[in-house]
Amino acid sequence: MRLFVDNLTNIDFSFLHPTRGLIGETWLASVELVGELDSQGMVVDFGVIKSMLRHWLDDQVDHRLLIPEQSRYLEFDAAQTHTKFSWRYEDKLVKSTCPADAVTFINAETVTPESVASWCIQKLTPKFPNTVTQLKLTFTPEFIDGPYYHYSHGLKKHDGNCQRIAHGHRSRILIWRNGKISADDMKFWADKWQDVYIGTQEDVVASPNADNVAFRYQAQQGEFYLEVDKHCCYLINTDSTIEFIAQHIADELKKQSPQDRFTVKAFEGLSKGAIAET
Repeated sequence: MRLFVDNLTNIDFSFLHPTRGLIGETWLASVELVGELDSQGMVVDFGVIKSMLRHWLDDQVDHRLLIPEQSRYLEFDAAQTHTKFSWRYEDKLVKSTCPADAVTFINAETVTPESVASWCIQKLTPKFPNTVTQLKLTFTPEFIDGPYYHYSHGLKKHDGNCQRIAHGHRSRILIWRNGKISADDMKFWADKWQDVYIGTQEDVVASPNADNVAFRYQAQQGEFYLEVDKHCCYLINTDSTIEFIAQHIADELKKQSPQDRFTVKAFEGLSKGAIAET
């Protein structure tokens, strides 16, 4: 017997890529369970399993940086309380020191939906009852019929896991100019923010690498430090909450075309975000 839960939850995270560097991503998680019926005529209780899986994915993957620990591009030192790593790709560098629970090491050469699913299944299988003989987990990106971008950021003032300096999202964007949807404006921002790190100006510190921008801040979970290539970095004068991101885009559009009216609907991952108007 097979049970399934489509679109069980979604995860927002960042990961390290061998050619693109630091990437923000959003995936939908679906699960299938294979097993025998118990005395209740069930393989397993849907409610219990859904809650367990959501909690585990939220704790181990969501709002973390996923690092492929078998990659030749990686150098790292993972202690009990903190992680320090360098990721060198195409003559560029991502470097960070952060609390250990801000990252997850995936036992693979690359981070893909398949490699992350395989790692999760290995970790999750012992947690299931004996009636479950096989766990299948799939991750898929949201289908977006229009412009979108990948961004990473950190929110030092956040009470939860958004404070982690390198987590991110894959996000669509909708822009109306004078009440009409503007494909050109949406494409401009999607292209501009492809694989971008959105950083807060006040968090910038001196970088030992002239090609990098460095950020450092103290948050509730500890001290965070990150270096990213300057060509992949976009600085704003506020925190990088989705509210400020939407307002920033609207304000920039207004500067370029003061005679026009703009509405910006900026998404933070899947089905949530903020709307700003100018």
